[in-house]
Amino acid sequence: MKTDTGAREPVLILAIETSCDETSVAVVKDGCEVLSNIISSQIETHRAFGGVVPEVASRKHVEVITLVIEEALSAAGVRPQELTAVAVTQGPGLVGALLVGVVAAKSLALAWGKPLIGTHHIAGHIYANRLVKELKYPGMTLVVSGGHTELVHMEREGAFRIIGRTRDDAVGEAYDKVARALGFPYPGGPHVDKLAHEAEEAFALPRVWLEPGSYDFSFSGLKSAVLNAVNQSKMKGLVPDVAGIARGFQESVVEVLVEKAIRAVREYHAEQLLLCGGVAANKGLREALIRRCGIEGIELVIPPPVYCTDNAAMIGAAAYVKWRHEGGIPLDMVADPGYSLEKWSVSAY
Repeated sequence: MKTDTGAREPVLILAIETSCDETSVAVVKDGCEVLSNIISSQIETHRAFGGVVPEVASRKHVEVITLVIEEALSAAGVRPQELTAVAVTQGPGLVGALLVGVVAAKSLALAWGKPLIGTHHIAGHIYANRLVKELKYPGMTLVVSGGHTELVHMEREGAFRIIGRTRDDAVGEAYDKVARALGFPYPGGPHVDKLAHEAEEAFALPRVWLEPGSYDFSFSGLKSAVLNAVNQSKMKGLVPDVAGIARGFQESVVEVLVEKAIRAVREYHAEQLLLCGGVAANKGLREALIRRCGIEGIELVIPPPVYCTDNAAMIGAAAYVKWRHEGGIPLDMVADPGYSLEKWSVSAY
């Protein structure tokens, strides 16, 4: 186990994130102070295809990775020799995209003589919360993104146990599919969120609770209900109530997410509820959680939007936890598109 001692030099980690369609590099000090966080987004490129094309994403990462690394170091005012370690998203994610970051990180670690820290993408999203507030344990995290919807219990620092997950579509994926059905471009989530706040009334849509006591989620049935509502209106020669459907969809999603998260906090006696992932930027979800946690007396931590979507600062924050307890890993580390969050947990101490 690697632990901090009294007086010491600050831990400066250069972190690289290339799991999907953002090329990001950051320099993070002591796991909580962001010295730089450069993000090169590919949204405009993939919008033409209606979603992320893995091969295109990989090529874009290759095109900009060197420039983003240089910009991150320059913005942080840090020289390579001053770094403590190099961290990179090891998984999960698109395998081609992950490989670009992993190869870049290995090359830098070898060239600069620095330790390498393989980091879990979802651990990064969770520890993005430490960039805004010190975390307390045990804690509960609601992970909501394009590829993940999970409730994660953390008994201690760096230890993760998934107590609930989606059985089909992730919530971000459901938002994008519903947005497409309502006629909005990729990425669709922000459009649905905005329209939901403009609607006067919500179109009635089902809530999917699954078995009593279950912390799992399911959004495919809700997505199908939206498609049916749109198609039935068109078959009758009517214009679908797009705003009402958007509000009904969002209210259904938010109610289930909030209720299960609050119940999990109570059952597991969590000190905090953390929200993370790209959908954590959703205004409706943030407002509902803030309101409900205020009523319940639960401490809620939500990162600002820049740390909700994929970014390297969150990878630096999670890598710091791994570094403190286990140090670096061998350079023969491989990208793992199906990397388990629970497997990445730090060793008991």
